[in-house]
Amino acid sequence: MAETYDFDRPIETCYRDPLDVVWLTTARRLGFRVHRSPDVYATSDGQGNLTLSDAAGFDPDDTVAQMILHEVCHWIINGEETFHQPDWGFDLDWQVDWREYACQRLQAALADLGGARKSLATTGTYRPYYDRLGPDPLAPLDDSEEERHICEQTRLALERSRGAPWGEPLLDALRATRRLKEAVAPFVEAKADPDGEELMSWWAADL
Repeated sequence: MAETYDFDRPIETCYRDPLDVVWLTTARRLGFRVHRSPDVYATSDGQGNLTLSDAAGFDPDDTVAQMILHEVCHWIINGEETFHQPDWGFDLDWQVDWREYACQRLQAALADLGGARKSLATTGTYRPYYDRLGPDPLAPLDDSEEERHICEQTRLALERSRGAPWGEPLLDALRATRRLKEAVAPFVEAKADPDGEELMSWWAADL
């Protein structure tokens, strides 16, 4: 019979999802401290603290990466100076305006760089607008003046996103996201749980 030992095993490392590692580090490079709380969905205090819902408040396809990208897109759309304004200068009772829709478009354009339009999609109330966007996220959905304005502002924001402080950190994160998805792809089954619900694996989206 093998001899057994009674001792406390030293714990020297902790595991984190690699996608979380990429995007949490990106958030830090952009000046954010990311916190998790069951009391909010996503909020910025204007002092560098970005608080996201905890895992219990996420849908099955939600990720920390997608949430960080979305909040950064709000920052880019609203202007660099809004880093120092709670929730990018939005009122708690703000009326929906072009900035939300431009944020959706910018997120799609940036996600495309990581081959992750579906994987890094927005979530919540405005997802239907995101899903209506075509291959060119800067193409209007109709010939209205509102859509023209939204697309014009998105184009300007996309240009801004290529410069400081966003350009290099975002590009690095999006490239890393693409590489992670490519590395995992050969191991992905059609469904996350072949014997369970009919859900596609997050890693299989966009492949």
